[in-house]
Amino acid sequence: MFSNFDFGVIIRALPYLFYEGMTFTLLLTGLAALGGLVFGTAIALMRLSGYKILGRIAGVYVDFMRSLPLVLVIFWFYFLVPYIGQWVTGASRPISVGAFASSLITFIMFEAAYFSEIMRAGIQSISRGQPAAANALGLTYAQTMRYVVLPQAFRNMLPVLITQTIVLFQDTSLVYVLSITDFLGAASKVAQRDGRLVEMYLFAAIVYFTISCIASFGVRRLQARIAIIR
Repeated sequence: MFSNFDFGVIIRALPYLFYEGMTFTLLLTGLAALGGLVFGTAIALMRLSGYKILGRIAGVYVDFMRSLPLVLVIFWFYFLVPYIGQWVTGASRPISVGAFASSLITFIMFEAAYFSEIMRAGIQSISRGQPAAANALGLTYAQTMRYVVLPQAFRNMLPVLITQTIVLFQDTSLVYVLSITDFLGAASKVAQRDGRLVEMYLFAAIVYFTISCIASFGVRRLQARIAIIR
């Protein structure tokens, strides 16, 4: 099978694969991770609040998102978001959102369900004496969360957050179903154009594997360093 392996097609495609494909993949990963973390933290605070209704709404949202296949959610939001925009704005026809915006919204809302559980565990890992001490010093609930609890929770759960981001990086390859040119989509287009499926898909797998392994190694180093600081 490898007797006719053509390295030249990979070399010629490198600028297209990385400047267009990988750039999009990293951009989507970064924005989705940031948005998912912010939204997920809000969901975690809802679940830990003293209001049962908020806690139940957040719990249902998390369970609902985590029970659905991601590719189904991608399709769902791609076709549903234009109609939601029409309903919100009162337009006469569905709003044109675009594949990138639709996929970004999808990943933010989907990953928020996972980030929320991570942040909830981080918040619960903080000693109850610290919020009590902050309250004794006159800090409000919002100030306690902002200055005392959340910074420590974020630091404690940083290795897990990065690990989830690595999973997100791998999951972004599913946007090819929307004909978006991410790294895997770019490799697929070159493979179909040149008839070199083995070379391009093998190279894409090696790139994903390498980046994920390097990032995972960095997570282990970070985890050991956080353990020493503790």
